[in-house]
Formats: sequence, C-alpha cells, structure tokens
Amino acid sequence: MIGTQPTGRLPGVVISAVGHEGLSVTANGRPARLAVVDENGQVLVAGPEVAQEAEAVAINMYRKIWQHQGHLRVHSKPLGA
Repeated sequence: MIGTQPTGRLPGVVISAVGHEGLSVTANGRPARLAVVDENGQVLVAGPEVAQEAEAVAINMYRKIWQHQGHLRVHSKPLGA
C-alpha cells in the first residue's frame, strides 16, 4: 500500500525511526528495548541488536521492491549461519 501506514496501536509505546540512527523505542516516555519473545513468553533476545535486525529486514524488503523483484520474502539469518 502506498502512503502512510497507521501507527499508534501500542498504549504508552512509541517506536521511532531516524535515517541515520535506526529504530528506537520508548515506553511511557522512558527508554525501552525491543525483544523477541517466544510463544511461552520467554524473552529470547532483547536490545539494540533486535532493532537493528528488524530495521535491516525492512530496508532489504523495501529495496527488493524498488529493484522490481516484487513480492519476495526477506529473512534475517541466525547468528553464525
């Protein structure tokens, strides 16, 4: 979809993106971290690396579309792969 995507669905949480800084998050006005949580609620990994990986995957998908490679999936790789 072309245009601005709706945001503001996370109560008290603001996710920001700055081109030269990447993704950041605050919760109730205080710094917070993004995390990957499994189906049992266990935090698998949290911190700036999660934001960097999410940003990289989003940017790579955006670039694939602009390269006319269309409806492709973009995945990150596990550490060491």
